[in-house]
Amino acid sequence: MDYGNMIGDSFTYVKEGIIDKVNKWLLLIIATLILTIPLMGYIMNVYRGTKPAPEVDGWSKLFVDGILLFIVGIIYAIPIIILEFLVIGATFATKLGSNPTAMMTSLAGAGILAVILIIVAIIIGLISPIGIIRFARTGKFGEAFNFGEILATIKKIGWLSYILALIIVAIVVGIPVLILWFVLIALMIALPLVGPVITVLILLVVIPVVAVFEARYITQVYDSAGTA
Repeated sequence: MDYGNMIGDSFTYVKEGIIDKVNKWLLLIIATLILTIPLMGYIMNVYRGTKPAPEVDGWSKLFVDGILLFIVGIIYAIPIIILEFLVIGATFATKLGSNPTAMMTSLAGAGILAVILIIVAIIIGLISPIGIIRFARTGKFGEAFNFGEILATIKKIGWLSYILALIIVAIVVGIPVLILWFVLIALMIALPLVGPVITVLILLVVIPVVAVFEARYITQVYDSAGTA
């Protein structure tokens, strides 16, 4: 798998399809402003392998696709949410208890649950991108959770190649985003009156670009399996 080529292709995809086309970029900013729902619908079109970057049209379909993608994300998040509440509950119990033994038991339970939470989050982080693209390609909601086919697709890609691909995109996207967050936080502190407004405007501009970049990259990873 040529990771450098996929990063380069994703950058070109965003530059030529969005950054160089200001009208499309503005429409994606509007799509982001509307609770990101239409933007998620647009991302579904990217997952379908549309190249160059699709036009921002058919807003009713963008809304429907965005809502469905949101529902898929919520379903995948349910185990994580449940475990997070359990960890918080177990941690809170350690502060309420007066019996040292009970407190140690609660603390140990919180630690075990935290480890389980991390493992479950990693597993979901691995399978959900493939499931979502399967849903986008087939148009069948259940394919987002067809774990047999999802695992088969990852196997075709190669587990090590797939995991490395996700790590690379996390670094490529994560470092600039982290730097941006520090800048925005400093901006809000330095300019308490206008800083938050400027921050929101910057985020509205940046979010579509980052989202499309990631979607295009993951789409290429998926396509490397040779799966329709």
